[in-house]
Amino acid sequence: MNRRMSLLRTVVCRAVVSAMTAFAIAGAALGADIPLDKRRSGYADLGRDSKAMQDDDTINPATLWVLDGEALWKEKTGAANRACADCHQDATISMKGVAARYPAFSPARKAPIDLEQRINLCRSEHQQAPPLAYESHDLLALTAYVGRQSRGMAVTPPSDGRLTPFIEAGRKLFTRRIGQIDMSCAQCHDDNWGKKLAGSLIPQAQPTGYPIYRLEWQSLGSLQRRLRNCMTGLRAEAYEYGAPENVNLELFLMWRARGMQVETPAVRP
Repeated sequence: MNRRMSLLRTVVCRAVVSAMTAFAIAGAALGADIPLDKRRSGYADLGRDSKAMQDDDTINPATLWVLDGEALWKEKTGAANRACADCHQDATISMKGVAARYPAFSPARKAPIDLEQRINLCRSEHQQAPPLAYESHDLLALTAYVGRQSRGMAVTPPSDGRLTPFIEAGRKLFTRRIGQIDMSCAQCHDDNWGKKLAGSLIPQAQPTGYPIYRLEWQSLGSLQRRLRNCMTGLRAEAYEYGAPENVNLELFLMWRARGMQVETPAVRP
């Protein structure tokens, strides 16, 4: 039985590699951005049950994180004994539209920062509390709660010329071939979206729903977790959480999704 399972995994892996190689060859001469009127959210490709799960907060598993984030928003912490609410008051008002315009430029860092980094900067600078670990329950909860306040709003990257070189850096990463598969993100998600790879539909990789609940993970996860998953799938070394490369990729993807609706917290397979 073990030998048969091992053989099956080998066959599947070879099939996936073969299909990805074919996509790489087919997309080699393409590489153009998806036209604005052709962009589509992964939500459009969900089955009826998964759409219902995302649409109804009472059955969306991510709601558990959102509720915990609301509690954390009001909880005093750190040496300053302050809560997020002490500075920002009612998040349903003060945080409306915030997630739609991140990553944003940080003058202190002279580079863009994403929403998770902004939350941790607030913790260290204003609450005098230690930063929350990437993919920790509390950081995902706070990010989901803040992101939830922008649901239904248009993704609106800041009109900030300082971000231009970082957007272009993200684009270069998105279109650069990486890993042993020697394939780029764009070859799947720009050139071959809507096709199937090993039986799974290839999405456009629009970042409109993060943090996102993936049925595969049985958990909430950040956009950076998804980016790292893709890099590993291409047999490339993934960038560390919070690395400039990951933030630049996030920034480019949000620019690429400009005008699309924020879905946080979304549900995906």
